[in-house]
Amino acid sequence: MVAITVHLTFARRAYELADWYRQRGAKIILGGLHVLSCPDECAPHADALALGDGVQLWPRILKDIEAGCLEPRYVAAYENDYSDDPSARRSLLPRRSFLTTTSLIATRGCHNRCGFCYLATDGLRMPYRMRRPQQVADEFAADRQPYAVFIDNNLGSRPDYLHALCAALRPLNKIWSAAVTIDVTDDPSLIRNLALAGCTGVFIGFESLTDDNLADARKKTPRTSDYARRVRMLHDVGIQVNGSFVLGFDHDRKDVFARTARWVEENRLECATFHILTPYPGTPLFRQMEAEGRILHRDWSLYDTSHAVFQPKHMTPEELEYGYAWIYQRLFSHASIWRRRPQDWRAVPLYLAMSYLYKRSNRFWHQLIKHNWVHTVWSPLVELTRLRHVRYRHRLAESDARTSNPGQVVSAGV
Repeated sequence: MVAITVHLTFARRAYELADWYRQRGAKIILGGLHVLSCPDECAPHADALALGDGVQLWPRILKDIEAGCLEPRYVAAYENDYSDDPSARRSLLPRRSFLTTTSLIATRGCHNRCGFCYLATDGLRMPYRMRRPQQVADEFAADRQPYAVFIDNNLGSRPDYLHALCAALRPLNKIWSAAVTIDVTDDPSLIRNLALAGCTGVFIGFESLTDDNLADARKKTPRTSDYARRVRMLHDVGIQVNGSFVLGFDHDRKDVFARTARWVEENRLECATFHILTPYPGTPLFRQMEAEGRILHRDWSLYDTSHAVFQPKHMTPEELEYGYAWIYQRLFSHASIWRRRPQDWRAVPLYLAMSYLYKRSNRFWHQLIKHNWVHTVWSPLVELTRLRHVRYRHRLAESDARTSNPGQVVSAGV
């Protein structure tokens, strides 16, 4: 038996592998989001499709294979108690090959259903589910790594839960990063608790600096004119910001690239990630584009957010791709990296190290990965960051004890 998760951009390769193994007598199980959005396309390459929560489906599939009565489709919802899901077996991973093996998931889902997001795929009903905070903290501690990455869609959809999770993580004296939405700054005490619990960076989907684009996408978010103030709130408690932006919305014109780059530099975002608007199959955006005759092709391998696969309203596909390449070159130029440096001089060395390792060291990374040196080279930088942040947290906690003003700024130096 061979089971394959089918990702949109690698669907063709998944089919090739499935067909190759099937010709040699293996039973093929295909699952993943692309199977959910395009089941009829996937079905000819599989003996069975897994549609929905794999944790629930997998025991049923294995039992039926052993009994010789495999069904063509297995369907499960996302409504079980998330705390019952088993933890990942990180002991299987070669630790020296990763920045960290502690990738955690505390929640699943998001309170938003943006029209372009894969969470809006037809047939995907994923309520916001949470694991017990202490369960997450215990898993973090058990892996004995100083740094963790939360890979949740949105760790901040339930502020009350995030407060509880921070309380569980704080005694670990570790550092971590996570994806949240900018409305996490609605509660200043929450972002302060994030810092005290070890959060050193957040990934935020700003998506656009134009309110009309966000309204069209049905994204619940503060006004874009308030984004800068909210970024400062995160910086004031030592939390770095990786801003994510989507290019090519219907209200975007050719000036969107330069305008977005200026905003990122003016607000000193430590990192920025850009995506060309991509209508994933099964989403409201895809249905809209298809109805308007704007889908250029269905070569899924190019639906990778770096190619224009639809006709933009105010520019050509080629101009959109050129602007996408230009803004990356601009933001990761030496000049832009320097313009975005933190105002606190103590934060500058680690910021520069991160910036140059992230986007300007591809050859270096290839060698690290090839020779399994990733953990060896990265771990001293991580530990230095952790130690500096632990000292910062002590100062932050002391300032809380001395003053009734929870908004007092204490320089993180990270």
